Amino acid sequence: MSCSSITELAEGSIYALHNTFPLDGRVSAYPTSARGHSASNCYLLHEDDGALPLDTGYAAHERSILGQLGSILDPRKPLSIFPLRINEFMSVGNAMAIAKQFNVVECYSPTPDVARWLEFETTSPGGKSKDAPALPTTLLGPSQTYQVGKSGNRPFDAINPPIRLISTRWIYDEATRTLFSSDMFTHVWRDDAGGPWLIEDDDKVTTSAFVRSFLLNTRYWWLEGAETESLRRGAADVFDRYDIETIAPGYGAILRGRALVERQFSVLDDVLRSLDRRAVKPRYVPRGIER
Repeated sequence: MSCSSITELAEGSIYALHNTFPLDGRVSAYPTSARGHSASNCYLLHEDDGALPLDTGYAAHERSILGQLGSILDPRKPLSIFPLRINEFMSVGNAMAIAKQFNVVECYSPTPDVARWLEFETTSPGGKSKDAPALPTTLLGPSQTYQVGKSGNRPFDAINPPIRLISTRWIYDEATRTLFSSDMFTHVWRDDAGGPWLIEDDDKVTTSAFVRSFLLNTRYWWLEGAETESLRRGAADVFDRYDIETIAPGYGAILRGRALVERQFSVLDDVLRSLDRRAVKPRYVPRGIER
């Protein structure tokens, strides 16, 4: 059973749109043996003169996500869509549906003509259906600062993550001290589809052994025996550069509180150190064999 809910992370400023799915071995973002429920999280950064949706969710959740956005937004408010992973369905699945119902004025993308990446309803050579709305592309540069709305009062940094499998961005929202970490720090799921999806005390699972196993049994299987010193430096730089109070991942529970944030980065550093090629040999292990 799927549940949908909204968490207001900062009053009138950040909304988390949760749509859950069962963990039964079929979702590659989680180990085969994981059981319980997780949530795909889309986020809405909101200002009076504009709003920024981070990711657009799976197409299976289209009706729910459109309803969630409709409960928050005036349909005339200018939206700037930012898919954090342009080549993953959870990020882009409902971009066109949102553009048809809301006032989308731009879409951030690492590639030109973003509509070609977001149109899934046509097989035409042009890559666009007749009723596809115009979707202006704002090309992303290297790590740099952008704005929510046009007033210039809500800067956010788009960061090239220190660790990733596919083209990905992390977002840091200075106003709320929130790091939107996409597919990293996604290892906290729940027994119940109802959550809660915001944790402000001990998450009870973040240990080096657990996180190591989680990473190796999901999309970070390639870390074992890799050169991880540069990854450690990159993660430490993010932690040192930004005053992070909340980690808001694309999947699973949101983690709030400086102690929780420090633990996530500390454990990640320990895991990366233990997986470096100087400590272990590289090997490929099929997903069904867990480490």
